[in-house]
Amino acid sequence: MKDGIYKVAAATPHIRVGDCNGNAEKIMRLIERAENAGASVLVLPELCVTGYTAGDLFLLDSLIGGSEEAVDRIADFTEGKDVVVVLGAPAMMRGKLYSAAFFIQRGRVLGIVPKAHVPNYSEFYEARMFAAYDGDNDFDEKLNCPFGTKLIFAEKDGPLAIAAEICEDLWVPDSPSVVHALAGALVVCNPSASDETIAKADYRRSLVAMQSAKLCCAYIYADAGKGESTTDTVYAGHNLIAENGRIAAEGEPFADEFILADIDLQFLAHERRRMTSFGCGRRAGYTEVRFELNKRETVLERKPDKNPFVPAVKGDLDRRAEEILRLQTAGLAGRLSNCGIKRCVVGVSGGLDSTLALLVAVRAVDAVGLPRKNITAVTMPCFGTTGRTRRNAEALSRALGTDFRVVDIGESVKLHLRDIGHDGSTTDVAYENAQARERTQVLFDIANMTGAVLVGTGDLSELALGWCTYNGDHMSSYAVNASVPKTLVRRLVAYEAERLPAVSDVLRDVLDTPVSPELLPTGGDVVVQPTEEIIGPYELHDFFLYHLIRRGSSRAKIRRLAIAAFEDEYSAETIDKWLGVFFRRFFSSAFKRNCLPDGAKVGSVSLSPRGDWRMPSDSAVIE
Repeated sequence: MKDGIYKVAAATPHIRVGDCNGNAEKIMRLIERAENAGASVLVLPELCVTGYTAGDLFLLDSLIGGSEEAVDRIADFTEGKDVVVVLGAPAMMRGKLYSAAFFIQRGRVLGIVPKAHVPNYSEFYEARMFAAYDGDNDFDEKLNCPFGTKLIFAEKDGPLAIAAEICEDLWVPDSPSVVHALAGALVVCNPSASDETIAKADYRRSLVAMQSAKLCCAYIYADAGKGESTTDTVYAGHNLIAENGRIAAEGEPFADEFILADIDLQFLAHERRRMTSFGCGRRAGYTEVRFELNKRETVLERKPDKNPFVPAVKGDLDRRAEEILRLQTAGLAGRLSNCGIKRCVVGVSGGLDSTLALLVAVRAVDAVGLPRKNITAVTMPCFGTTGRTRRNAEALSRALGTDFRVVDIGESVKLHLRDIGHDGSTTDVAYENAQARERTQVLFDIANMTGAVLVGTGDLSELALGWCTYNGDHMSSYAVNASVPKTLVRRLVAYEAERLPAVSDVLRDVLDTPVSPELLPTGGDVVVQPTEEIIGPYELHDFFLYHLIRRGSSRAKIRRLAIAAFEDEYSAETIDKWLGVFFRRFFSSAFKRNCLPDGAKVGSVSLSPRGDWRMPSDSAVIE
């Protein structure tokens, strides 16, 4: 599908054990629903045609014959339908009975995957009726299709590649899905009949999520439901769809729900390609079964996350914030301890980035047992400094117990501008950057005087956009915010505002202050150079950055996702404008990132040339 985004479904029919004809009717209604919803794949539970809990009824020829007739009816029903249906039914092969997954599309059975691991413990007695399949791929002459555990169902002219394992196959140490993924399957289907006991749903959810993460795949799990509950077992229809460790959709237990989710196969393929240790291509013994899909644009099931770097749930956000702050702290504390350095210097402007850097520096000296007075917090007012940011810088530094200093750089900058032949009044790039470079010189020199580490304040979003002065605020001894995007910087400062009552008021005022480099003249507290009016909203740029670097998306795909995510906030024209700015600045600013100082990596997106991102300084813009 367009941009590699496919819609998939898992559903639980409310079956009646032994009623193959009635069960087929319910299955066909779900197939119709999936087709109408635009799903490319629909997964149904294990043995849903007959019922999983039929027990010794599986020994009756009449039940097996009724199942075969029902599968034929279901296959005929799919004539002209695009959706690939994966459903559970018994299958006979060379005199043995197997619990199997039937792949059905456009009026025919594409192939049959038998269960590899048959449980025979606790409440499970499957070995009484079913064989475990451990042979090579075979061929079903009656249905004219391949039969075996090593089948991959691959879309012609598309990335959709599907394999299956059945229920217990997921729970064993050597799950077939591992080999499926190494052979190229991007989607694993699991028709399952997993009964419900206390805490099993949590375990199942974790298992499905982790399997999708370690295999870089989408995992579609369809569970048997209420119609199977009989005698001593209860079934809840706990359906799950996961993508690369994230639960994309989940059915409410005991509701026998039909669930839909969007899966991004382009991203999954990118993730496998990025992880060179993944080792795709081991196709020994596999048979590839081809099928076709009509090309269409998937209507997105849910809006993309507007803030992909920031957890949406408050509790998750607090845990993430504390974890990130500890990572930043550990990086700086390690630099202090390992190098035997007792002091650090931080330039404080009263803005978000320097505020976070100072908070991390305080945590770091606390961690290594140094007094907070060993932090020299320096504010350097100049032409664009407002009274508000100047007051906040001092209030925060003093409240945290640091050694606070004021170095007014106005006269130094005027002298420098005069020395280089600048008129001192033209507010051009040289006028602005002279201030940033003077501040960096002052900070490095104070660090030299005191034997300190200069703590950098610039964040990941600024580095991506090149919104930093080369050899100015771009440079430091150790950059604690280097892999923290602006949207996350804001959330971290807000977290500290809640955690630290003594400085909560000043931190909240910092959060309320418009982001600005404060390099143009001002007469008071009014910000005359709001950054986001110049280069665009950081929430958009962070969205663009995440989808470009973390998910390998094209410009067109990022645009599509951004329009869907921000349809209530920004017009398509506005998104186009700032997306153009992002791509132009990202590619033209690589030279700044290629000589970055050290800084702790805290997330999956980093632009350090020594770690995650090696990019030529003179590349064309790749869209």
